[in-house]
Amino acid sequence: MTAPEAESLRVHTSPRPRRAWRAQAPVVAMVALGGVLGATARYAASLWWPTPPGGFPWATFWTNVVGCAVIGVFMVVVTDVWAAHRLVRPFFGTGVLGGFTTFSTYAVDIQKLVDSGHARAGLAYLAATPLAALAAVWLAATAARRALKWRQR
Repeated sequence: MTAPEAESLRVHTSPRPRRAWRAQAPVVAMVALGGVLGATARYAASLWWPTPPGGFPWATFWTNVVGCAVIGVFMVVVTDVWAAHRLVRPFFGTGVLGGFTTFSTYAVDIQKLVDSGHARAGLAYLAATPLAALAAVWLAATAARRALKWRQR
């Protein structure tokens, strides 16, 4: 084996992975902290507005719609208006709003509706949630951009 071949087979150890983790640790911490806050707010909403057995899960529906609307406004603000600190998006966008909105509970709610004999309500919920969420994010982002243009005049 030649020296260059031996060099190519040698395992290179580098401090790079440790540096990468140190750089990402604050981001992970902010996502986790924001997620705790968002999930706590969502849980509070579910306690405040509980879903009766077989009933339409309005709390989850409106949590997702409102959360998506806030995401629309937030993204306009941090991309068009404010040069936010690098941890703002992970904290608020991914953490708080990611913890607040809950498409996993949405899926469980659909299953509960179908299992309890309310398949029509489950199908309505299945269609209405993503449509309303997408409409909310689009309308909120559009309204935020228009408000910013109006304000700049």
